[in-house]
Amino acid sequence: MTTSPQVDISPRRVLRDPILFIAFGFGSGLSSKAPGTVGTLVGILFVLVFAGLPNWAYLLVTALLFVFGIWLCGLASKKLGVHDHGGIVWDEIVGMMITMIAVPISWWTLLVGFVLFRFFDILKPWPIKIADKHIGGGFGIMVDDLLAGLYALLILHSLLWL
Repeated sequence: MTTSPQVDISPRRVLRDPILFIAFGFGSGLSSKAPGTVGTLVGILFVLVFAGLPNWAYLLVTALLFVFGIWLCGLASKKLGVHDHGGIVWDEIVGMMITMIAVPISWWTLLVGFVLFRFFDILKPWPIKIADKHIGGGFGIMVDDLLAGLYALLILHSLLWL
């Protein structure tokens, strides 16, 4: 249920509340322009931090961050009184990590992964749009980015295979 609520979220509130600070991508979700895109850039930093892990460990970290995100985004949403506030970008961070599962890291793969993930996250093709509209809570916030990340992952691996 992605919405564009007109909730006044002061930077001071986000920066002082650890739950909101992390859910807002360490403050990146405060961007007045394209907070999801800025949050995805933070996701690239996460990818780079964990890229040296074996694939099984990278997958485990990504899964743990996803499960943590269900709790985190649900709690942040309750604190704000709005489901899936645009500033909550933890889901984009994890979505970018999903996009890059078992992908060799280079400037090219990061750029293509970033563009593909943003494309699917914004366009929301089937079944992403259905999940976005009909699943609530923290899982609802996370699941559309999980699906967008899987779409981007599939396309990116197909490009690498070619």
